[in-house]
Amino acid sequence: MASACSELEGAIEILVRNFYQYAARKGKEDKMNKKEFRKMVTRELHHVLTNTKSKEAADVLIKSLDADADGKISFDEYWTLIGEIAKTMSQQMAMQ
Repeated sequence: MASACSELEGAIEILVRNFYQYAARKGKEDKMNKKEFRKMVTRELHHVLTNTKSKEAADVLIKSLDADADGKISFDEYWTLIGEIAKTMSQQMAMQ
């Protein structure tokens, strides 16, 4: 992407790159398996999600996001998580 992008464009690019960083491991399809998703949550979202080191909590989160029930997280399912986190942050900011 162009180096002269806005802060918002940069933030979106980071979110997209983050997904593919974890989904592209082992050169397979564009989905994260459970292990990859748990690794991403533990490394990237430990400040905004609770129990990120709990395999069971991550599995519950995966199940809630996995709209097509294939046991993997697609980009659209990942984006649902990002949206929910953003909504929670928005509500917290509105209350300040």
